[in-house]
Amino acid sequence: LFPVLKAAPAHGLDKVFFLAAKTPGRQLALDAAATLTSGATIPLRVLELSARDKACEHPDKVCHGDACPLAKGFYDRLPAAREAAAGARMLDRAALRDIGLAHDVCPYYLGSEMVRWSDVVVGDYNYWFDGGAMLYALALERGWKVSVLADEAHNLVARARSMYTATVQRGDLRAARAVAPPSLHKALDKVKRAWTDVSKSAPLPYQVLDGLPDKFLNALQGAASAITEHMAAFPVPLDPALQDFYFAALQFGRLAESFGDHSLFDVARANFPGHERDTTLCIRNAVPAPFLGPRFAYAHSTTLFSATLSPWHYFADLLGMPADTAWIDVDSPFSASQLDVHVAHGISTRYQERAGSLAPIAALMADQYRARPGNYLAFVSSFDYLQQVADRFEREHPDIPVWRQARRMSEPERADFLARFVTGGRGIGFAVLGGSFGEGVDL
Repeated sequence: LFPVLKAAPAHGLDKVFFLAAKTPGRQLALDAAATLTSGATIPLRVLELSARDKACEHPDKVCHGDACPLAKGFYDRLPAAREAAAGARMLDRAALRDIGLAHDVCPYYLGSEMVRWSDVVVGDYNYWFDGGAMLYALALERGWKVSVLADEAHNLVARARSMYTATVQRGDLRAARAVAPPSLHKALDKVKRAWTDVSKSAPLPYQVLDGLPDKFLNALQGAASAITEHMAAFPVPLDPALQDFYFAALQFGRLAESFGDHSLFDVARANFPGHERDTTLCIRNAVPAPFLGPRFAYAHSTTLFSATLSPWHYFADLLGMPADTAWIDVDSPFSASQLDVHVAHGISTRYQERAGSLAPIAALMADQYRARPGNYLAFVSSFDYLQQVADRFEREHPDIPVWRQARRMSEPERADFLARFVTGGRGIGFAVLGGSFGEGVDL
């Protein structure tokens, strides 16, 4: 973040987009920006973009003026909220919420509005790389010259594949047909018949077909068109089941248009009794390079960084990086004396032997903690195992502070978990391998 801001005036940059795979990565960028501007006269406005479902103040209401009090009259109150936001230099999620609620406007959409007046925008990968990415669309519309920074970029391959994957499920079609008005039954029944033909051609539990079935695609596109015409004739919100199917059909149709050698079409059959006929049809773009290439081409510069971004040609090919991409291996800033590795040969964590591992693990951790009290992270392979280990540890060593990662933690809960680790702190945080604390955390 420092070098790109230092280079921004010379290169005439309008915006810097810092993208992360997980929330802790966003917080590191916000902390860095705060450090860079602390006590300085740099007129830098930093904005954090959060997902709509995480920023929503009324998740039980539909997102329009007839249902949500923050949507009703939004544009009447927006100028004052925008002016208040323009007076803040750090528009993180908390600041946007405070300003939005003070002016009775939606914090999420206030954040979207403030992109135009922000210098550094911090958000998820999808704001730039997704098919409907807001930042990319705004940059194209307004001709912004941008520099993109992508943190923990080894995650980008899997994330990009998911961005350009579309699925439709037979159960969703049934649910949509059950609530659809009679005028849509014929179009949805046509999808059902074409779907049955596809299912019959793929009798295995999972099967990749040679290409897209034209009859099914035509029926699906016909149903999507019929729903569009219905909404034009009757401008009222769709039933959620019909709306979900509609959006899935549109996404499926869009990816079908770009189907190529980088794509797969597969059929997966339900594997639980009574639902064997239920299938899921999926378009997967195993190589997202054709979709990401234009994003790299438009940006003035893009920097992907990670401690595990290798082998370089793997990422270059799959992500569609330009031929003149420069690769730099940076030496670790840490010294060997800062790492101490111990292997506990006598403890087996195999699934069949986990019950017997609890006591020796608890004893080992307690010995380590008492020998050198401080901040500790204990990573366990699953939530169930974490629960067992933490329960045993707390029961046998109640004097040692312990806190745990839980399933489906909210962003404030994750922030509280990390906030326990402070200079001079004491205690052990239990977390799950591969979870939200597995990377992107300022250890």
